Amino acid sequence: MSSTQGRGGGSKPTVLDQLGGPMGFVYSAVPVIVFVAANAFLSLPLTIGISIGVGLALFAFRLTRGERVTAAVGSLAGVAVASAVVAWTGSSRDFFVLGIWLSLAGFVLTLASVLVRRPLTGVIWNAMHGGAHPWRTDRAVLRAHDIATLAAALVFGARFLVQQWLYLDENTGLLGVARIAMGTPLTVLAALVVIWAFRRSTKRLHANRSPEEIPADRR
Repeated sequence: MSSTQGRGGGSKPTVLDQLGGPMGFVYSAVPVIVFVAANAFLSLPLTIGISIGVGLALFAFRLTRGERVTAAVGSLAGVAVASAVVAWTGSSRDFFVLGIWLSLAGFVLTLASVLVRRPLTGVIWNAMHGGAHPWRTDRAVLRAHDIATLAAALVFGARFLVQQWLYLDENTGLLGVARIAMGTPLTVLAALVVIWAFRRSTKRLHANRSPEEIPADRR
């Protein structure tokens, strides 16, 4: 796993590392590729069975690599729920329906938070730093979180529009392509903007603290 060296010889994870590294992209893409490929040649019940089998195999593989159980379980649960929806509806395109509607929910949540002047990334940053910073009173910080949250909203909105269009067109193959292309790559781009907003917030708000608020070992 790639990383950059931090101070004191320690390693500092890159954005891609924090999102699971290159293998994280593979883990998210394999079940989709397998489902679309199997669906093109096999019956729906067999396709569902193969997809769940691949999900279980990836789950076991990730555990043997020493990855966190929660990450491995989350990946398996996504495949299991998507397959269950397909089994219930009898339509292969419904393998993607949960992700489509989660994208819409993410878009509504992030956009609404900007409209009410409480951008979600700022709320999260403040919670991670004790919840006591007046971050909304600093226009530069608030603007940075507006941009970061809108970047996330753009990703969610793009995913919903493109994949919903393909869903209505009943194009399962292109749905798989869109799911992969608009997954980890767009997440990394949005994460870069969010990290920039987090760092800007920390730098500005710490710079504006009074001497009494700064720990003695940092003065």
